[in-house]
Amino acid sequence: MPADFEYSHFDTYRDAPRVQLPAWRERVGHLLDVPISRRQLADGFRGSIDSYRVGGMAFMDCRTDPITQTRPLARISTDNLRQFVFHVAVDGLFETSTGLYPKRDALQTRPGILALDLNQPMRMVRGPCHMLALFVPRDMIEAVLPEAESIHGSVIEYQTPLGRMIPAHLAELCRRLPTMNPLEAEQAIRTCALLIAAAFGRQNGLTGNARAAARTAMFASARRYIDANLGLPDLTVDSVLAISQLSRPTLYRLFEPEGGLAAYIRNRRLREAADELCRYPHKPVIDVAYGWGFNSASDFNRAFRRAYEMSPGDFRAAASAMTATRNQRR
Repeated sequence: MPADFEYSHFDTYRDAPRVQLPAWRERVGHLLDVPISRRQLADGFRGSIDSYRVGGMAFMDCRTDPITQTRPLARISTDNLRQFVFHVAVDGLFETSTGLYPKRDALQTRPGILALDLNQPMRMVRGPCHMLALFVPRDMIEAVLPEAESIHGSVIEYQTPLGRMIPAHLAELCRRLPTMNPLEAEQAIRTCALLIAAAFGRQNGLTGNARAAARTAMFASARRYIDANLGLPDLTVDSVLAISQLSRPTLYRLFEPEGGLAAYIRNRRLREAADELCRYPHKPVIDVAYGWGFNSASDFNRAFRRAYEMSPGDFRAAASAMTATRNQRR
């Protein structure tokens, strides 16, 4: 196989049971956290990944025993992985939580596709399963989907005209990819990824007609205003409403996928605060809280715990530990 078209195979089948799940965690540890229980160590874990990489993209065929995998904000804040991933359910059960608070829960019990933005948190619990994964550069998806981050945690099934085209492309990709040359492989993976992105765009009203374009423009304008004023205590739903010149119902509808406008503002502030906790490990937590528009330490701590299931101090310690571990491996 040509050098610029990389294939690799990984599995835990020949390992002793007690080292199977740790071996899996080591394999995916650059991307995900994998909690391990004593029961899992004793029972063992069977998993395999066939991976094809070309042109900044990756296509993976994965089979695993039951497993939980997470991508917490502490990890996101300490790495530079920002691709989009499309998880294609072939067989098995997948339950995924994404976002902060309120979380978006997606349950896949039949073939379908889950979109994940590696720049946002997620937690996936899956039973014995067979899945495919397409890792795609962020700029490729953003060129097709304005406000592409809004599809994080969304699922499409093969019911729309676009959706019904996807299984045939995936089947052809699985069948022919091992014998393709680099150019053919890159074109085939790209075509499949863009078809999936278009299906998500159609489902979420992000592409396709003037009304969708107007909705996207209004949404982008409101988000830019919020992002530019996150640190101001007087950034409120009413101030966004006043600057947007939209009706309250319209503005609320735009932010429904984000859990509502107030939730979006709070979660954006929390995300920036979390990044600052990592970047400045000696900066007092209260200064971080006030700097991102929280009125008190108690308000900040309560919101942070609800979103990340840990205190700001514990989050900072976890991020520091991840950074230290990564530096030791280099």
